[in-house]
Amino acid sequence: MPGRLLVIDIGNTQIVLGVYDGEDIMASWRIDTRKKRTEDEFAIIVSQLFSLDGVPMGSVSDVAISCVVPAVLPIVVTFATNAFSCEPLIVGPGVKTGVSINIENPKELGADRIANAAGALARYEPPLIVVDFGTAITIDVVSAKSEYLGGAIVPGIRLSLNALYERAAKLPDIEFTRPPSVVGKNTVTSMQSGAYYGYVSLVDGIVNRIKESLAPKTPKVIATGGEARLVAPASSTIDVVEERLTLEGLRVIHMKNRTNMRQ
Repeated sequence: MPGRLLVIDIGNTQIVLGVYDGEDIMASWRIDTRKKRTEDEFAIIVSQLFSLDGVPMGSVSDVAISCVVPAVLPIVVTFATNAFSCEPLIVGPGVKTGVSINIENPKELGADRIANAAGALARYEPPLIVVDFGTAITIDVVSAKSEYLGGAIVPGIRLSLNALYERAAKLPDIEFTRPPSVVGKNTVTSMQSGAYYGYVSLVDGIVNRIKESLAPKTPKVIATGGEARLVAPASSTIDVVEERLTLEGLRVIHMKNRTNMRQ
């Protein structure tokens, strides 16, 4: 009888982990992505997270990983192999995903974007548009035939604010939040207005153009990632927020490959 599944999404800014018992997620965590972290350090952090939520590490029998930071992958794979005595499933070429990739070079496509598409297809009927608010904001398109058609990539919100703070001498480092008004009354609220409503308009603008290209089909728009729940209320295009979409996609992909993995 299979045990629980640990899913790990290695992003540029954060590593997101989750433990599934069948289709139910028991716990999930976020930690900083650090390229120089050792396997021992990673093992200590993960074991503490398991302990805090009362999840026995011994209950995990399988691991699925998506990664966009190649330097970190070997550390996580070695940890998973040693800690759970299994060969982790790494999303990439040759792995069944349930998503037909229809772009010029499928090998260029980030594993997290594949997982997002797989997770979205498991919950909703296509066509679909997935907006992931991460280090970069990715906007991905899945056709009515479940084909991944491509999308758009723009600098993420925090990345843009950091650049503004670092390159403009008199502008402070601010919290990203929805300001009280679109018209800022001081430097901080003016920056918050520009970032918040600027990115809302950016996402809505790109999504509306994508919708035009998919007409007469009407895609469902799903948002995920760190700022999704904050941005969604002001957006005219986002239909639903799925905060664990990437983790769900990893679970779905693992299920599609489990038989082959156990042969």
